[in-house]
Amino acid sequence: MQFTHFTDYSLRTLIYLGAQQNTLTTISEVAEKYGISQSHLTKVVHQLANRGYIQTTRGKGGGMRLARLPQLINIGDVVRDMEENINLVECFNAKNQSCPLLPACILKSVLLEARKNFFDTLDRYTLADLLTNQSFLRKKPELLKSAR
Repeated sequence: MQFTHFTDYSLRTLIYLGAQQNTLTTISEVAEKYGISQSHLTKVVHQLANRGYIQTTRGKGGGMRLARLPQLINIGDVVRDMEENINLVECFNAKNQSCPLLPACILKSVLLEARKNFFDTLDRYTLADLLTNQSFLRKKPELLKSAR
């Protein structure tokens, strides 16, 4: 399973905002930090705000910050909210039942179990668990590149 860029950027944004400890942060700052498109990040931020993960303030001096404490932001929930499609194979979609193996297929149940275990693992973690190295996360972009 591979996350979409949208989910990846959502998680990165939440991590960045969590490391800023309630300081207003701009989209351009996060985009520069991670080397991603501002226009794409704007869509991500809009969705994160709609889902209640972040608060945004418009205008001069505006920005964004977490809407909840990091320990109240569950990683499994974020992934479910941001991923458009968590179906590993086409037969997971109730509208697509065209596979000739479907009536007797064991693979579907194996993959359903794998997906459940994947989310069970993500559900054990919160944003707070991802913020244990805040001093590194607050570094300027050029310092992050040299640390790799």
